[in-house]
Amino acid sequence: MDPSTGYQECERIVRTRARNFAYGIRLLPPPKRRALNAIYAFARRVDDIGDGTDPADVRLARLAETRARLAALPAHGGDPVLVALADAVRRYPIPVEAFGEIVDGCESDVRGASYATFDELVGYCRSVAGSVGRLCLGAFGTGDREAAEPLADALGVALQLTNILRDVREDAETGRVYLPAKDLARYGCTLHFDPRQGFTDEPDRLAELVRAEARRAREWYATGLRLLPLLDRRSAACTAAMAGIYRRLLDRIEADPGAALCSRTSLPAWQKLAVAGRALSGVER
Repeated sequence: MDPSTGYQECERIVRTRARNFAYGIRLLPPPKRRALNAIYAFARRVDDIGDGTDPADVRLARLAETRARLAALPAHGGDPVLVALADAVRRYPIPVEAFGEIVDGCESDVRGASYATFDELVGYCRSVAGSVGRLCLGAFGTGDREAAEPLADALGVALQLTNILRDVREDAETGRVYLPAKDLARYGCTLHFDPRQGFTDEPDRLAELVRAEARRAREWYATGLRLLPLLDRRSAACTAAMAGIYRRLLDRIEADPGAALCSRTSLPAWQKLAVAGRALSGVER
């Protein structure tokens, strides 16, 4: 299969599934855009397996198979996503082993892992999202990789913490709780969800818990965004756009935790476009 066919499929996946990241990816020059599409498409595949409805043993087996296929690159068996990824890895110093960390995190999800402390939760975030930051950095390129890698990792943690706060209700409906047990106890919350009543926690306590975790996420953004000066202009714009969209999601969640806990928080397309425009002009930092 010609790599262009694989890249077209990855672009389709990004266009239909990456409703936030796509705005940043579009700011890249075509070669880097194709590489990031391939990275996202494969990461999306791993996430979809972990979040699927198959029995746990079936999902774990599929994750193990995915890990094995990744280890066999550049072999691809005609899989368009793997064709594109193999080509991207040939062109850029993408740390393929970081995909294994995403698989590790999804395996933890399937097994129903929970987190006693915030440090444990950060470890999970580094696995499923900090790894994506490092993968993207391979495509972006940087003159100081030693300094850039921990910052890319930190930005991934910030994005994942935002995801967790955005999806508290959705996760609770399926029995998943990502927020640390120690924090739940501190605020007197359980995140128990009743399909008829919603969350059974006292609303003010639950709101304070969400705001406290949002403040922590902001600290990770502050660290992660120090990555921007280490990137070229278009790569920095891509990163700033993606982070900017997620920070605005975090703004909405923090401003009205009650609404965020009732329905999934999102931004209108015009606002995402505005963030991307500001990022490309260097205003969004």
